[in-house]
Amino acid sequence: MDQPTGLRELKKRRTREAISNTAIELFFEHGFDQVSISRIAEKAEVSRRTLFAYFPTKEDLVLHRIADHETESARVAQDNPDAPLAALRAHFLDGLERRDPITGLCDAPEPLALYRLLLGTPSLAARMFQFREVGEQAVAEALAQRVPTLTARFAAAQIMVVQWRLCEDNYEAVAGGTSADDAYPAAVEAATHAFDLLEAGLGRTLGFA
Repeated sequence: MDQPTGLRELKKRRTREAISNTAIELFFEHGFDQVSISRIAEKAEVSRRTLFAYFPTKEDLVLHRIADHETESARVAQDNPDAPLAALRAHFLDGLERRDPITGLCDAPEPLALYRLLLGTPSLAARMFQFREVGEQAVAEALAQRVPTLTARFAAAQIMVVQWRLCEDNYEAVAGGTSADDAYPAAVEAATHAFDLLEAGLGRTLGFA
């Protein structure tokens, strides 16, 4: 008897998570380049074919952990067409307050290890650049509902560069030994200043405030 669609999807999600978790554990312990796909499949108790059905590339095993954030800024802008910059500011500051790992301001061991893995592995760093480009394009598409496409593209580039710079600075602070709580005031100050600059440059001219 065929399984209900909901149950099949649940089993798929669990299998995907189990494979990814196994891979991440091995990468943390041995390094990304030192762990083969065959070793991951064996440890996860799946075939190589099954692994590739869920994760087409080795890098996807890691990027899966942050996939939901790829177009997060675009969703915020999309949901707030009359004030996307104000919404993005509020969203980022809320992330800092919650110590959301995607803001870089998180000193929990696993997010820190994941950051080191992403930034310290050339192939993963290259995929992170693609990740950022996809996010930028999505923001541009959201903004283009209100302003000309070229304007939206340049605005999206500035927004994403600022957000990534803030995230990287926060990560460098906690990776250097500063606790997330101690780094929080400076992170808020930097984010506030950065969005002030964005709104001064984009908001008044383009109505993005």
